[in-house]
Amino acid sequence: MPITHSTHVTYPRGEVTGRSTVVATVPVEDRHGTIVAETPFHPLDHTWPDQPADAGTIAGLVVTDCVTGAVAEDGETVHLGDDIPVRRGTPGWHWLVVHVTAEPVAGGPGTEVELAVDAANRRALSAGHTACHLAALALNAALAGRWRKEARADGLGHPDFDQTAIVSSRILPGGSRDVYRLGKSLRRKGFVVEGLTDELPEIARRVGDRLKEWVAADAPVRVDAPGPELTARRTWHCGLPEAEVSIPCGGTHLSRTSELGAVAVTLELSADGSELTMLTTVG
Repeated sequence: MPITHSTHVTYPRGEVTGRSTVVATVPVEDRHGTIVAETPFHPLDHTWPDQPADAGTIAGLVVTDCVTGAVAEDGETVHLGDDIPVRRGTPGWHWLVVHVTAEPVAGGPGTEVELAVDAANRRALSAGHTACHLAALALNAALAGRWRKEARADGLGHPDFDQTAIVSSRILPGGSRDVYRLGKSLRRKGFVVEGLTDELPEIARRVGDRLKEWVAADAPVRVDAPGPELTARRTWHCGLPEAEVSIPCGGTHLSRTSELGAVAVTLELSADGSELTMLTTVG
């Protein structure tokens, strides 16, 4: 059966269950991949794999992985993850969520199946992702005095250290790990690295204090999507006391900052001083 549409996703609005029709099945090494018309599952994005795939079940079978797939409109081969030969959202391609199971889903294409995401795991990842964005904004504010040149600003008007220096971001259940490169490129853009080691404890304290204020503010959080397709460009919004902030984001989130309870941040410099790692923990 040819695939004629991109997968529609409901996770941006917080859905964790659904019922949909199987569109196609594909082999995934020694396992089985199932594509449905609409899913609540958040897949791993191979282009920026910050948030892990949702866990859960499809047709009662345990979903061992959930990955992004793509197929050309005039083709039949479903490419998975790193094997996708085009950029995400390239016109002329359908973008898919592939649910991977050890056993095949009974019935095949045309069968209606129940989908259920592990709600506790989803909530833990959502908490980690919301805290990650807030920690990045707080870090930008705490490092604002270290710029000697004008830099691109974040949604609160501070130089955007996070987006300028980030190398990798990984969302964890109840936290995140973000790594920043403190190399020549960042220095040329005006960031002052000298003395950072001695100032790290004070920077971490300022980040923590700001996060505490934002959690106490019970600020609303939402994800806006222009459409239901997997590749729709979704945006995270948070109504902080200073201003409403918007950040492009394809992940899942809590609905208010107060749901985080508490957020702690640890800052670590690598032995050679070339990287700064921020560990964020919720609870």
